[in-house]
Amino acid sequence: MAEIVLITGASSGIGRATAQLLLEEGYTVYAGARRLDKLKELEPLGAKVFPLDVTDDISLKNAVETVVKAEGRIDVLINNAGYGVNGAVEDVPMAEARRQFEVNVFGLARLTQLVLPVMRAQGSGKIINISSIAGKITMPLGGWYHASKHALEAYSDALRLEVGRFGIKVVLIEPGPIKTEWDSVALASLSKCPGSGPYAPLADKLITKFRAGYRKGAPGPEVVAAVILKALRSKRPGARYPVPFQARIIIFLNWFLPDRVLDAVINFFLK
Repeated sequence: MAEIVLITGASSGIGRATAQLLLEEGYTVYAGARRLDKLKELEPLGAKVFPLDVTDDISLKNAVETVVKAEGRIDVLINNAGYGVNGAVEDVPMAEARRQFEVNVFGLARLTQLVLPVMRAQGSGKIINISSIAGKITMPLGGWYHASKHALEAYSDALRLEVGRFGIKVVLIEPGPIKTEWDSVALASLSKCPGSGPYAPLADKLITKFRAGYRKGAPGPEVVAAVILKALRSKRPGARYPVPFQARIIIFLNWFLPDRVLDAVINFFLK
């Protein structure tokens, strides 16, 4: 029997690549996102698509009810929807800071609350939370986004310990630099927030460095989709999957280096 997958943020980037791969591998995929026009491109591949706003409780309830009514179960929840506005913590409007937590933490957590009773009743399930190495290492001008991903890491650890007894597995995927539409959006917000203020020179340097990094060959979202598939196929998946290999190196350096040394490395990178 094909496993039933519910995935959020499936209209582009990692979500779209994951939906495509899982459809190719025989999974039944329910794909949700705010941009329904982009989602419809998945329909010819076999995806069942619907509008989904993770900050809207009614929208979340409708999504779960749609899947359960049609299939009677949900085997996999992939919490992929994400939102980020970069800028100095002093400059980013508090409304934007709150929205990052609403999408990246609270919306994800609410959808998980709605799915858990279904998985618990069936005695199995996998919850894949798309985090980031931003949840492990913090760069300047990304404080609010990093904070939301650090929160997601802690939330997922607690969730994994709580629901494992019911046959439910919780996995964190921690992508490093990946070439997606999200990156251009985040860099665009970075150029807007500081304006001509005191953080503008730092923002210009950061944009230049990151754009150069992406041009040098940041992998596409397909590499993340492949790791998600690996986690789904594993009977005993790991708690975390950094991807690609460079992400493992960055996380190791963050763990290994003292804070003062790491600060110096980051400041040197931004010269």
